[in-house]
Amino acid sequence: MPKIYRNPDVMWREEDESRAQADEALEKGENAEDIGTSLLFSDGMMVTLNVLGTEIWKMCDGRDADEMVSELLQQFDVEADVLKNDVAGFVAELAEKGFIHYEE
Repeated sequence: MPKIYRNPDVMWREEDESRAQADEALEKGENAEDIGTSLLFSDGMMVTLNVLGTEIWKMCDGRDADEMVSELLQQFDVEADVLKNDVAGFVAELAEKGFIHYEE
């Protein structure tokens, strides 16, 4: 399975206040899907990531998708199949935008 790496030309930052808000919502069992917790900037394009997207982005450091899913299952209350599909779709979107790349 290919390893996934962030494009080093992409600038990014986490939004601490938003992250705290998302973490609080998750602890209460609320939906935090619409809370942007980080921003990615590249070639005039800006993308806002929610808490799950942020965690996936941070794991694009040479891990493969299965490793990501395994770690994320420990952090989020979600079914493995749903998470696997979410990770695959999100990583594919990042690759399409040039934010990540794959290496064997």
